[in-house]
Amino acid sequence: MWHDRLSNQPTPSGSSPMGPNRSFSPAPRRPSHLAPRPSQRPGYSPRSSSLSVVSRANSSTSSLPAQGRIPNGSTLKQEIIPPPNFDDPLQILEQIIGSPLRKEDDRSGGAEVEESVERPPELVEDIAFEGLSLQDFASSSLEPEEDRYSGGQNFSIEEYDKEKDKFQDLHRSILACDNVLKSVEISLTSFQKDLSLVSAEIETLQSRSSALNTRLENRKVVEKLLGPAVEDVSISPAVVRAISEGPIDESWLKALAELEKRLKIIEEKLKATDAVKSASDIKPLLDNLTSKAIERIRDYLVVQIKALRSPNINAQIIQQQSLLKHKDLYRFLSHHHPQLSEEIAQAYINTMRWYFLAHFTRYRQALHSLPLYHLDKSDALGTDPSVRPPKPATNPSRPTQPPASATPFTRRLDILAPSLTSALLSHLTTTPVPTFLETPFHSFSLALLDNATAEYTFLTDFFAQPFPALSRKFTEIFEPTFALGRSLVKDLIDSSFDCLGILLCVRLNQHFAFELQRRKVPVLDGYINGVNMLLWPRFQVAMDTHCESIRALAGSISSQTAASKLSSPFSSNKASASGQSTAPHYLTQRFSQFLLSILAASVEAGDDEPVSSSLGRLRNEYEVFLVKASKAAGGGEGKKRERFLSNNYSLVLTIIGESEGKLAGEMKAHFEGLRNALGE
Repeated sequence: MWHDRLSNQPTPSGSSPMGPNRSFSPAPRRPSHLAPRPSQRPGYSPRSSSLSVVSRANSSTSSLPAQGRIPNGSTLKQEIIPPPNFDDPLQILEQIIGSPLRKEDDRSGGAEVEESVERPPELVEDIAFEGLSLQDFASSSLEPEEDRYSGGQNFSIEEYDKEKDKFQDLHRSILACDNVLKSVEISLTSFQKDLSLVSAEIETLQSRSSALNTRLENRKVVEKLLGPAVEDVSISPAVVRAISEGPIDESWLKALAELEKRLKIIEEKLKATDAVKSASDIKPLLDNLTSKAIERIRDYLVVQIKALRSPNINAQIIQQQSLLKHKDLYRFLSHHHPQLSEEIAQAYINTMRWYFLAHFTRYRQALHSLPLYHLDKSDALGTDPSVRPPKPATNPSRPTQPPASATPFTRRLDILAPSLTSALLSHLTTTPVPTFLETPFHSFSLALLDNATAEYTFLTDFFAQPFPALSRKFTEIFEPTFALGRSLVKDLIDSSFDCLGILLCVRLNQHFAFELQRRKVPVLDGYINGVNMLLWPRFQVAMDTHCESIRALAGSISSQTAASKLSSPFSSNKASASGQSTAPHYLTQRFSQFLLSILAASVEAGDDEPVSSSLGRLRNEYEVFLVKASKAAGGGEGKKRERFLSNNYSLVLTIIGESEGKLAGEMKAHFEGLRNALGE
């Protein structure tokens, strides 16, 4: 043993026979529960403790630190001398342990006892003392387990007699529990029997369910094969009841579509080589149901067409809410009874022809009562305005109106604005304010355009026919109305020499043509072209009238006696009276204003229009007149003559200077060339 080996070796003074890493305690070593077996701690030896101090006469008075402590067996020549007030370590241990240590002889005797001490396999670092002192904890560890944990007590016979009643009660309780457990056992046995019966019934139901599933799968296979064929040759009773008795609404249309589908399938089956007998059996029933559907469709459409003839009715409401909403009715009718469908269509055409003709006739009468300015030959450019009396409007019931030239032409051009998209209402035609011929033309044409577009859209959606057939129906409906519109245009322009008004009508007609192209309504092209054929010739006639008036005025300047007409008729100065004035002629002012109005209405004019040629003729006549007038104004003086021409050309350029367009550019360039040629 390591203790024996240490005891046999020579131990120097102050060294301990125990290892340097083993701590020393004067108390007897208690057995550890962590060691494999209990061992007894060797006796205490004061020389083996590192805490013992031996005083010697020749020792040092200084204390050596803990880390500088010399191990046992060293040849240290100087020993440690404790201070005078140093406490004895044994007393400190006795105070900690709480009991006196063994006597010196016990410790010395115990050191000689040879015991086998073994190092425990594991050292416990944290030991729970449970509030005990070290001595008590060591004593309690030495007690046998059975003594420490034994809680038994020795009872006498009298004490057992006293507890007898309790044990009897416990015995009776145990017997009662046995009885209850027996009844529970009987119940569980009965439940087990019932459960066996239920299990047998479940097995029976499972076998029946399997059989039913098999039959169901077989029926599904058969239904999958025969279902479509049976459905094709059958029709639901609800469909038959709806077509025969139900109101014509969305559900009725669905039933009609179902009937149409069955009819197509039956016809295909009858045409096939392997015709099905059930198809031939159900065909008469479907024919009867089809006849009933045709009868009800006819009655419905006739009622709606009659409603269009009601007074003060809006045809578009009936078309949208009653006819277009059920447009499939006419398609079914045209497929199964074409003759009846044509008769219904002709009845509709006749009704709408009467409808539009009656309404547009009343509207034309309302426009006819509108007071208009009337321009005749006396309003030509070459006519002296001082000798023309003011004229009343075309309506004799209206009071005399101021001359038309008092109205600025820019206000008349407002009718071409894109924002003006509504026609004049009938009750507004009674206004006492007169207007020009383009106003009734615009209102009538715009109303005709809107109604024709709506009607063409309805015909396309309702009848669903090719364009030639739709065009014929549309022409039959609107031909009387078109004739009424052409007669209105003739009445407005036949006796009028208002070139600007006629040209504005042409521009409006062109705008309507562009709008019809945008709306994709080609059926009004004939009417638009016919109106153009009425307007352009009349425009040229009016322009020729102005040219003739200027030519007549130029022919009247034949001598010095006619020089009084060269200046403005409203001028009263002496130069004008003597005919020697070089101021612009009054015709130049009128010609420039007229030219400006025509150019303003021809900003987007094409090269193929007759406006350019007509203005060229008018300009030539005006230049001829100025040449003759300059000769009379100059009196043989070349400078005065050139000054007169330059003043007139400058006035024309000043008035038309802000005009735009290709035609306006040509006119300005021409007059600038004339003025520059005079050297001014």
